Amino acid sequence: MAMEFFMPMEPPTCTHQEKKVTVIKGKPVFYDPPEVKAARMKLIGHLARHKPKARYECGLRLLVKWCFPKGGHANGEYRISKPDTDNLQKLLKDCMTAAGFWEDDCLVASEIVEKFWAGIPGIYIRIEEL
Repeated sequence: MAMEFFMPMEPPTCTHQEKKVTVIKGKPVFYDPPEVKAARMKLIGHLARHKPKARYECGLRLLVKWCFPKGGHANGEYRISKPDTDNLQKLLKDCMTAAGFWEDDCLVASEIVEKFWAGIPGIYIRIEEL
């Protein structure tokens, strides 16, 4: 079973890698800064509308196309600037776990990730069972 959908939005550019650390009673405590919390809530809110009826339980291929507002770039031109695709994906997959797409994102055994400048910003997602 495959599913695909497009979430029109301005994709968040802050990533999972932006965690902060503080020391409490001599031990490091990691936390999300407000920008990452906001990005997480934005993604979960959009993803919740596309949650499958039942969680995936088998190996998956995840195809994601990050479409950022094009500004002065050509529509469809690859974005070759930050944020890095692996950092974008980590936050997205964590949010997909929280939204109930699967129990654990370890099920994603194959990934195809691209980022573009686009006239219609958003995130295209296709999930295929392997």
